[in-house]
Amino acid sequence: MIIFATSDKGGTGRSVTSSNLVYRQALQGKDACYLDFDFGSPTAGAIFDLSDVQAGSDGDGLHSYLAGAIPEPRRINVWAETQRESLRNRPAGVGRLTLVPSDRGRGEFPSTPGIVQRCVELLVRADEEYDVVLVDLSAGRSYATEIVLEATARPELADVEARWVVFHRWTRQHIVAAGSLVHGARGILDIGTAHGHKRAELAEKVRFVRTAVLDPAASDQAALRPEQLVWLDVCNMRLKDLAVTNKVGQVKLLGIIPLDPVLQWQEQLLTNDDVWLHRTANERTVNAFEDLAKKIVDVDAWEGL
Repeated sequence: MIIFATSDKGGTGRSVTSSNLVYRQALQGKDACYLDFDFGSPTAGAIFDLSDVQAGSDGDGLHSYLAGAIPEPRRINVWAETQRESLRNRPAGVGRLTLVPSDRGRGEFPSTPGIVQRCVELLVRADEEYDVVLVDLSAGRSYATEIVLEATARPELADVEARWVVFHRWTRQHIVAAGSLVHGARGILDIGTAHGHKRAELAEKVRFVRTAVLDPAASDQAALRPEQLVWLDVCNMRLKDLAVTNKVGQVKLLGIIPLDPVLQWQEQLLTNDDVWLHRTANERTVNAFEDLAKKIVDVDAWEGL
């Protein structure tokens, strides 16, 4: 299965949530691979605590591969190469966890037939080798998104299970932008249809995930005054109505990731040790990652929406 992760704009938590999803997939015993297609701002290396690819690889990453400069992009065994001790102690029974980084200091580039063909070959190989492949795309209406939309319309990928997850924050601006990214002019559905996808079938492959959502009922909001809690409830109801209007409401909602102070300060993988040993992360955030990792590959959970 290939999961394409995108967002309406930067700063949504797309990359950190995607990294945690891949990590949770590996913990559940699946061989998981993360392809960093965020060409202008690759951050996955920092999230996985890989010291030499903090901001991308040096000439042997996905950007160089797609441009035809190298025959194969670099692959990194996260369990073996991470600097984070709690990850290096790989638990028994877990699956592989691989990062294919992008290159540092590069940027977006338009698709060409050669780039699209190399993308097709990459995705076919990755799908054959791994149980779950997550492709982290540049935010918004990016060239990265157009490249993979054109690639997935090719016959070589016709039988590959593909899903799209759009991350957005729970604000008016992000809700409107997320709806437009999928349904608006030159959005995912428009571009996909132009490259040969059937619009209705592509639309069924898209779901939404809300990130950094504040829960007024959570214990860490106990310091809020009653008037503030009432105001938050009113805002939440208005946002729900706006989400329905922009086609990103409950019907297409795959998951909600709560606001977590740790992730506000540092984008990282949240381990069980962070909850139970160090007590720095919130249990409900880790549970949300775990639940989303299960639902994102479950046919009944996906189609039941």
